[in-house]
Amino acid sequence: MQNKEFSRLLAARQDEFAAVIVRQQFHLQADICPPLGELSQSKSVRDVKYHLAYLGEAVSTESPGLFFDYIAWVKVLFKGLGFPETVLPTTLECIYSQLSTLLGAAATLILDTYVKSALENVGQLPSSPPLFINPNLPMGGLAKEYVQALLGNQRRLANDLILGAIEKGTAVKDIYLHVFQPSQREIGRLWQTNQISVAQEHYCTAVTQMIMSQLYAHIFGSNRIGRQLLATSVGGELHEIGIRMVADFFEMEGWDTYYLGANTPLESILRTIEDQLPDVLGISATITYHLPRVAAIINQVRTQFGESAPKILVGGYPFLVDTELWKSVGADGFGRDAQEAVTVTAELIKKSL
Repeated sequence: MQNKEFSRLLAARQDEFAAVIVRQQFHLQADICPPLGELSQSKSVRDVKYHLAYLGEAVSTESPGLFFDYIAWVKVLFKGLGFPETVLPTTLECIYSQLSTLLGAAATLILDTYVKSALENVGQLPSSPPLFINPNLPMGGLAKEYVQALLGNQRRLANDLILGAIEKGTAVKDIYLHVFQPSQREIGRLWQTNQISVAQEHYCTAVTQMIMSQLYAHIFGSNRIGRQLLATSVGGELHEIGIRMVADFFEMEGWDTYYLGANTPLESILRTIEDQLPDVLGISATITYHLPRVAAIINQVRTQFGESAPKILVGGYPFLVDTELWKSVGADGFGRDAQEAVTVTAELIKKSL
């Protein structure tokens, strides 16, 4: 069985597969699983569908690392939720056995490479992710104070910390890279480990976005170089701080930017390219199962605009996990962070001249 066919079947029969996987797990772990009532069953099926979505996309892009990284993330999440350590290995065992039965021997090689390998190594995965705030790193002290202010619901203090640093001569780029970026990752870690709620995570993100908007006077003052970036997130993607930071870095390098924000439909992206004629299209995706939408955007842009299509740069968490993934979706390059996005784009433009 080819990888694409496996992924197609996984998506088409996701509900069926998730139901039988949950049924088997509840049977195997009856001592710790709640009674198979409607609510507990629906939540478990929902979770397994997420596992299958990540598995399908990892297989489709031939990137086992994407699935292994996801399993590592789930292990930390389950610990934060108080699940017994046996839940995740048993989940993987049920996924393996049920998909082997339902898809036949042709799928076994794929399942061995992805699911069985993950199962064999899950015990060695860390139960706690690393801290993202380190006082010994550049501006680590400010980042620590900033996160403490956010978590203490002290919006004014957080604002004053950043604006005070700017007034003392700290570059906006350094604030972005050494304060905002690690603080967002740390907030995400705290949510993953069940130390803060979704509402707190959203509050922290909203405060950071508000403060970023106050820095625009320091961003838009650069001399223009006559080039334009169109920056967007794919449809369904609600995370936007990363791509917004990228757009701001381009502005500071003298580019004109057209920032579409989160959850942008394909039709809107194509229409904006036609209207604005950007030199570069930057696309962000932070969730692995949104990768097909990235590939679809790139394919449609190339089809519709041909040789006049803009250069295409991608970024976001999946591309950090697998640094060759940008090739799989058909992009011209990717950036690990906002600064690298600018550097890579400069090289792309230089080669095209």
